[in-house]
Amino acid sequence: MADNYDVIIIGSGPGGYIAAIRAAQLGLKTAVVEREHLAGICSNWGCIPTKALLRSAEVMHLAEHAKNYGLKLEGSISPDLKAIVDRSRGIAQRMNGGVGFLMKKNKVDVIWGEAKLTKPGQIVVSKSSKKPMEPQAPLPKNTLGEGTYSAKHIIVATGARPRALPGIEPDGKLIWTYFEAMVPPEMPKSLLVMGSGAIGIEFASFYRTMGVDVTVVEVMPAVMPVEDAEISAFAKKQFDKQGMKIHLEAKVTKVEKGANSITAHVEMKDGKVEKITADRMISAVGVQGNIENIGLEALGVKTDRGCIVIDGYGKTNVPGVYAIGDVAGPPMLAHKAEHEAVICVEKIAGLPNVHPMDKLKIPGCTYCNPQVASVGLTEARAKAEGKDIRIGRFPFVANGKAIALGEDQGMVKTIFDKKTGQLLGAHLVGAEVTELIQGFVVAMNLETTEEELMHTIFPHPTISETMKESVLDAYGRALNA
Repeated sequence: MADNYDVIIIGSGPGGYIAAIRAAQLGLKTAVVEREHLAGICSNWGCIPTKALLRSAEVMHLAEHAKNYGLKLEGSISPDLKAIVDRSRGIAQRMNGGVGFLMKKNKVDVIWGEAKLTKPGQIVVSKSSKKPMEPQAPLPKNTLGEGTYSAKHIIVATGARPRALPGIEPDGKLIWTYFEAMVPPEMPKSLLVMGSGAIGIEFASFYRTMGVDVTVVEVMPAVMPVEDAEISAFAKKQFDKQGMKIHLEAKVTKVEKGANSITAHVEMKDGKVEKITADRMISAVGVQGNIENIGLEALGVKTDRGCIVIDGYGKTNVPGVYAIGDVAGPPMLAHKAEHEAVICVEKIAGLPNVHPMDKLKIPGCTYCNPQVASVGLTEARAKAEGKDIRIGRFPFVANGKAIALGEDQGMVKTIFDKKTGQLLGAHLVGAEVTELIQGFVVAMNLETTEEELMHTIFPHPTISETMKESVLDAYGRALNA
């Protein structure tokens, strides 16, 4: 006999577990189905454990440059790969267990297995074909198993997986996805990274700091191609200084595998093919939604380019079926999934004043060295839209706190509508900019003008002062440059 719920969510990643919690808060009887690991890719194999790896790289970088801070360290500095990986996996397990605790706290049932939509309002859960990825925290006591379950509202939050290029598919040994790159059995001496988006460039940054000879191949004319061109160019100069080899407007056309290495055929900008040999290769050419084998076709749920088509509230074309997060399309970011989850559930619950998400106000962050963060329009896009703009820039080299930290390589760029003073975009590169960007996100959400930002008092000494100085510079009023 079917168990009846108000809401069932398929997938417990950032979108899924947040949807479950918000639904429970609103008094809806809720269950979440998971086949592999509570908290999803982000907490187990993405956002969080990668930041743990990058933190180890940051500490190692500081240790190697201790003399710049007047400190003496005896002996050589070298990475303990097993300890680094163990720390990262331990943090993933902690996050995994935290979501299990939240499910229990909010009285959300966890159904363990693989869900398939059989008709609107009903799913069948079968035994999972996947083993829980290690480490796996103990499952909460309110965990159910295989069976048929029903709910008036079913939210698909199945996330995404690494995209593979034909003929260059990851094999787990010589060609890695981010899964294998996160738990290497040994440190390679050389590494080729295909793709310089957030995933590719973060791993390139980690491995380069660990002493690996890193080559990046990017098909677009810039690293991190979604970023403002000026910020991207600034970051690339820093990567070059660190010893990364970066080939832009280039593509891997073929990979030959050896016993313990790969040789990539790389077609360069001029059309010539160069062979690059490396111990390992990371395929970081994007991700694709997990839309297969969950019953979408049978129900007639509309998809487009590997993602589920939704309106601004997560609704699909089939009544009672919703989708959120990566499976519902770009930008494929955990914080987008979380916000989308809240919007979807609050609309289901009938709350007043629920508004669709403004995707222009979703910040993007890349945790390489130097960090990159942005929100809103790039300069190129603003001009393409015919906007009359003012641009402000301020370098970290003129900021006292950045100099004191030894982190003076960075900049802030702000873009304003010349007529209205509306903040159209903000783009940052440098130390801790992934923490600073939220100030501009709040400003944009509140429709703050340049004048209000100019009259905002920023604490001294902080790197955040570069944000105000960039605003002042857009209007010819910068005080410290």
